[in-house]
Amino acid sequence: MYPFISPKHIYYGEESLHKLTDIIETLDVKNALIVTDPMLEELKIIEPVIELLREKEIEWNVISDVVAELPIETADQAVEQARHYQPELVIGIGGGSALDLAKAVSVLLENPGEIHEYLNLNGEKVLKRQGVPKVLIPTTAGTGSEVTDISVFSLKDTKDVITHDYLLADYAIVDPLLTYTLPQKVTAASGVDALVHALEAYTSTQSTPLTDSLALEAIGKITANIRTAVWNGADREAREQMASGSLIAGLSFYNAGVAGVHALAYPLGGQFKIPHGESNAVLLPYVYDSIWPACLDKLVKVADVMGVPTEGKDRRTIAQDTVQALFYLVEDVGLPTKLIAYNIQREDIESLSENALKQARLLKRSPKQLDEKGIKEIYYNAFQGTFTHNR
Repeated sequence: MYPFISPKHIYYGEESLHKLTDIIETLDVKNALIVTDPMLEELKIIEPVIELLREKEIEWNVISDVVAELPIETADQAVEQARHYQPELVIGIGGGSALDLAKAVSVLLENPGEIHEYLNLNGEKVLKRQGVPKVLIPTTAGTGSEVTDISVFSLKDTKDVITHDYLLADYAIVDPLLTYTLPQKVTAASGVDALVHALEAYTSTQSTPLTDSLALEAIGKITANIRTAVWNGADREAREQMASGSLIAGLSFYNAGVAGVHALAYPLGGQFKIPHGESNAVLLPYVYDSIWPACLDKLVKVADVMGVPTEGKDRRTIAQDTVQALFYLVEDVGLPTKLIAYNIQREDIESLSENALKQARLLKRSPKQLDEKGIKEIYYNAFQGTFTHNR
């Protein structure tokens, strides 16, 4: 048996934002809370949402204290604000941090305590009530947060999550129009983030035939369009394909899970506040350099959808060439390919490795078991920009 879970309602396509009107009518709410980041508020990207609320005579408040790699303290403050407003509907609009916060806020409106009390690693409380309805609207093509039940938060040295069915969106609206003005670096980082979601889902020990088909479709869409989306942002087709690829990757990784890349990326965000997409990107080729023998057959199929030349090559060579292609993709979209670019020192690898090992939930999905020695080797390679197993 292969279970598959997704939000009850997903609206995708240009102008799908207008479905918010129908949602408000269906839920018959009078008071809404918008969770977003200050830049989107300043640039008035959330204005279409506010206008729809005005048209329906809905009262609203805005929480916009969202920052990348959202600290747990900031998230707890947002929960307290939300409890003061007592909204009947939470609307998250923005990147992954905004959507993750919106999910947590909507659930904790009806559950006591603070976010840290429900975290995966150290939390002791259990969510008992579903919370108020939530609509999640991504403005980046990358995180997939709109279709997962995971909220990620930064701690002192690493990250931790709340994960529960109650965090799943009641409605996800993916309108590619909201992504068309993304700057190059955000397009690159969020795009590679989506690629990592799809690739790790495909090679996960918990993958299924359904998640595999979604993951391969996402890998094909993303790798065929990310360079154009980054360097020619006006190309609507490339932007639309990236939004589609991100959504499909999200559905895949929510069900199959992510693994080693994310486990090693979390400490980079926690200790050095490196944006999540960039953390994933800088580690991506080095993790797969380490694990490719354990997922060789799947990397051969990835080569096919990525357009990696395969004629006359054995499977081993094809898998290695696929790892090299991942490195070139990260490099081509202008993201760093070495940890040293983030002012990380060799001596930092000890603490990074210690914190990565704590991510047992993620590491268990890796097709190759990653122990302390293997994790340190990956970090060292990413620091130096060298491969161990690839020729």
